[in-house]
Order: sequence, then C-alpha cells, then structure tokens
Amino acid sequence: MAVNKDPILKRCRYLGISPMVMGINKQSNRNPNANSRKKVSEYGMQLKEKQKLKFIYGVMEKPFRHYFELASKMEGKAGDNLISVLESRLDNVAYRMGMALTRREARQLVGHGHFMVNGKRVDIPSYRVAVGDEIAVCEKSRTSAKFKDVAEQTQGRVVPLWLEANKEAFSAKVTRTPGPEDLDYEVEAHLIVELYSK
Repeated sequence: MAVNKDPILKRCRYLGISPMVMGINKQSNRNPNANSRKKVSEYGMQLKEKQKLKFIYGVMEKPFRHYFELASKMEGKAGDNLISVLESRLDNVAYRMGMALTRREARQLVGHGHFMVNGKRVDIPSYRVAVGDEIAVCEKSRTSAKFKDVAEQTQGRVVPLWLEANKEAFSAKVTRTPGPEDLDYEVEAHLIVELYSK
C-alpha cells in the first residue's frame, strides 16, 4: 500500500493551505510568499488544485482518478460531486466527527478496526458512507485512553452540518450529502475537471 510521507508543513506552504486543515496546530516560520513571484501556467494551477485535494484526503493518483470518474457519472457538477465523494470516505468522517486529530490518524484508526458503520465493524478507510448511516467507535475502543484523550483535544472542533455528532456516545449520523459549502478550506474544483477533461 502506498503511503504519502511528504512533510506536512512544507507541503501546506507549497499548496497554499493552512496546517489547521490537516489538523495540525502549527505554523511554519518560513516566508509564505517566497514562491509567489513565479508565474504559474494554467496547467500549473490545475495541477496544484488536484494535488491539494489529493494531499488533504491522503489519496494517491489511481484512486483519485477513480473518484473523478465516479463523480463525472453522477448528476450535477463533476467538481462538486468529487468533493462529496472525498468527504464521504470513512476516514474523513472519523476525522470530521472529532474522533481523530488528523486525517492520517483517522485512516490508521479505521484500518485498525476501531469504527463501526450501522453496527458492523468496517476497517476500510476508503469505505463510502451514505445518507442515514450511523458511524460509531466500537464499544471496546471507547474506554481506551486514546479515544478519551482525542475527544478532549477535539472538544472545540466544529462538526460540519451534514453530520449529526454525539460526542458522549462517540457516534455521528450522516444527515445529508456533503457539498463544497461544508469545506473548511478553499478549492477550485472546476480546475480539476478541466485538467482531467484534456
């Protein structure tokens, strides 16, 4: 299995996103405008937007292309659909409901079988949740010091409107399909559509 081991702060600076989006409460001391003098081509802008989404969700090229093909077959705008598909991954939902400090940690916790979907244990980070699904931490895992610590540290994190979270029960319910308006970062998804349409 391929793993992205890019240094997070360096990559965030290059892609122009805040480390807070990745769940890291740290800022780089380097000049953020160091590379802004370079003129970026249209292709360069499109590629950067694609790299941004891939980095945020921890998805490699092949699965990302598969998600784009899925999104382009769905009704509506392909760019908005792509964001909905990425947001509905189980590892992202675990991060969004405040049961992990970062998406990378959420991916690991899901892979270790700490989460259930509708009462069944799921250990596939790319599992796509649907509207009405209930995601919860396994009974055995709830008592662990790890989840209690994470729950305390993510107390102030804003849960998106498409999730109905219950922190006491270590669970959340998907109330609607996530959309671009629910994101905590800026992305121009139409550039990704243009890139793949060439």
